[in-house]
Amino acid sequence: MLIELTNVTRLYGIVIGVNDITLSLPNGAHGLLGPNGAGKSTLLNLITGQLRPTIGSVRVLGFPPRRSPELLRRLGYLPGSEGMYADVSALEWVTYLTRIQGFDRGAAKRLALQALERVQLSEHMHRKISTFSRGMRQRTRLAQAIAHEPEFLILDEPFSGLDPIARHAMTTLLQQWIAEGRSLLISSHVLHEIESLTRSFLLISGGRLLASGSTEEISSLLIDIPSEVRLRVGAARQLAAEMLNLELAESIRIAAADELIVTTRSALLLGQFLRCVVSEGRYLITEMRASDDSLQDVFNSLMKIHRGMA
Repeated sequence: MLIELTNVTRLYGIVIGVNDITLSLPNGAHGLLGPNGAGKSTLLNLITGQLRPTIGSVRVLGFPPRRSPELLRRLGYLPGSEGMYADVSALEWVTYLTRIQGFDRGAAKRLALQALERVQLSEHMHRKISTFSRGMRQRTRLAQAIAHEPEFLILDEPFSGLDPIARHAMTTLLQQWIAEGRSLLISSHVLHEIESLTRSFLLISGGRLLASGSTEEISSLLIDIPSEVRLRVGAARQLAAEMLNLELAESIRIAAADELIVTTRSALLLGQFLRCVVSEGRYLITEMRASDDSLQDVFNSLMKIHRGMA
């Protein structure tokens, strides 16, 4: 397994950072999602061995993460904070941190050059980091994380502060990383960043793991949770009355002459009914959009369950 957590709790005095998480993740790409302050960074610090669990056990690639040189050689980590020296060049910085992994000077420089080329910084690698934009500094940090060619890369909010061009470049590089068959755990509070890389995610809030699995698996948990469907249809009022009579909708709002917003706990039955009336030629539906098709709405629904609002 990539990661195995057993009843892991981390306390900061009386404050709970991570609360009783048990989890097994296979090799592959996974997203760690949650609002700011949810416990994502604490969980990553436990996985990388920077923190010790107050209760429970952590294993990464079969190793306990603390004081495990073998594991550190197989891990690449980009922390949420920068922590870089401003008066050195990108090449010097990446070479220095690669040497800490146990490589000699020549091998470390060769690997640093390869990593900086991969993140498209070869032209600027001799410039001081203090002259870099936020995107260039972030790419330098990513080069440091991958220079020693780890099999498992852990990223804490890697898109933070990046402009759209830098975000696209980062996404493309990580997609290539995944395509090479390497493992990735990426933490973010921005859902579309995760969707562009993987459909496997963990949702954490208040230090608790709310759900884990694919988008489809998480969506299956939401069958009895109210979902919203938007329809564009001729004879909108007539269709609305029929759905209410059949108890397929909890409420229907007429947003325009030809647009209905339907709230239902029976999305599957509603879909079957709509396919039936269209095939019979009774109604012409020109658009149908279910809000729970996106990861954003899955996230919002699970957060409502966690807060007792659904």
